[in-house]
Amino acid sequence: MAAEEAKPAGGPSKLVIRNIGLLLSGDLKKPILDADAIVAIDGRISAVGRAKDLDLSGAGTVIDAKETAVAPGLIDSHVHPVAGDWTPRQSQINWIDSYLHGGVTTMISAGEVHMPGRPKDIVGVKAMAIFAQRAFANFRPSGVKVHGGAPVIETGMSEEDFKELGAAGVKYLGEVGLGGVKDGPTARKMVAWARKYGIQSTIHTGGPSIPGSGLIDKDVVLEADTDVIGHINGGHTALPDDQIRCICEGCQRGLELVHNGNERSALFTLRTAKEMGQLERVILGTDAPAGSGVQPLGILRMISMLSSLGDIPAEIAICFATGNTARMRSLDCGLIEKGRAADFVFLDKAQHSPGKTMLDSIRLGDLPGVGMTVIDGIVRTQRSRNTPPATRIPELAAH
Repeated sequence: MAAEEAKPAGGPSKLVIRNIGLLLSGDLKKPILDADAIVAIDGRISAVGRAKDLDLSGAGTVIDAKETAVAPGLIDSHVHPVAGDWTPRQSQINWIDSYLHGGVTTMISAGEVHMPGRPKDIVGVKAMAIFAQRAFANFRPSGVKVHGGAPVIETGMSEEDFKELGAAGVKYLGEVGLGGVKDGPTARKMVAWARKYGIQSTIHTGGPSIPGSGLIDKDVVLEADTDVIGHINGGHTALPDDQIRCICEGCQRGLELVHNGNERSALFTLRTAKEMGQLERVILGTDAPAGSGVQPLGILRMISMLSSLGDIPAEIAICFATGNTARMRSLDCGLIEKGRAADFVFLDKAQHSPGKTMLDSIRLGDLPGVGMTVIDGIVRTQRSRNTPPATRIPELAAH
């Protein structure tokens, strides 16, 4: 599959998906839709419903879902990209393409912190962020949408620096705490400047993960007031339970659970959010590439772990990696509804899973099989090379 694919030339491009066995919306309020077909035009969803009620004619691409489940493409809220589809952290190439085979169609950078020789002077910080933002806007590995260019804030930055970054198209800060700014008052001031100019923020939470980072505890997290509490379950080392609960109760910001963190602490955070009636705050990431490697199935593993051990219905756990993140991060994907980006993942239970259905298999702790991915209405992959083989796979009926 080519790294970049333009829209087909000519008139409107129409995609029809029919014979959907289970349609997962990504929306916590209604995670399962009463529908068996989707129509998308020019890469955006134009209709969702029963095939008998929709205009399915004139499609350039028709996918027979073969009664499999269709969900919004998964979103990884926390990655550390560097240059294209290569990471120096593990000297691995095509890692983003491998994530696509795990159902991930969108990624958000939490900082290009593994760039060899990463500049820490203010001019260099801004230059690298703008470069990364531009590079990933122009280059989409295998079609995956990588929201790159997340500067790690350093002491001495002024409001004018954030104004410049915002005007240049930078939308996210890297993890607060990975650079020279580690105290609450300075972080809060810079986070407010970032927010003023349309830049979202996240903070490192817990013990140090790489040389140069340090402990970020509840007091710094709460005072900094970032939009997302990055890896609240540690990246890798988590805070004590009482501090995690204090953070959950002390703010209304996003609670990010990551694969490369403490699983027990992730489950504790999930239970706390559930007790508070605030599951809409839970979002998922992998925090990779990292010392523990690259996890192409990391988001699926988090969904399965949280559902099977956290007593959460599988269709709700899938919302953590789709609609919750999309709404919190102001993305146009992540939900199956008219006007949203036509980004989908086709799922079915893995062959020989004891689960009776795909959702049941996730509740039992198994990973589902990915049969196809679609980004912007274009088929990007068919049967996954990384997941266990799905029992059923969709078919490209026309193209």
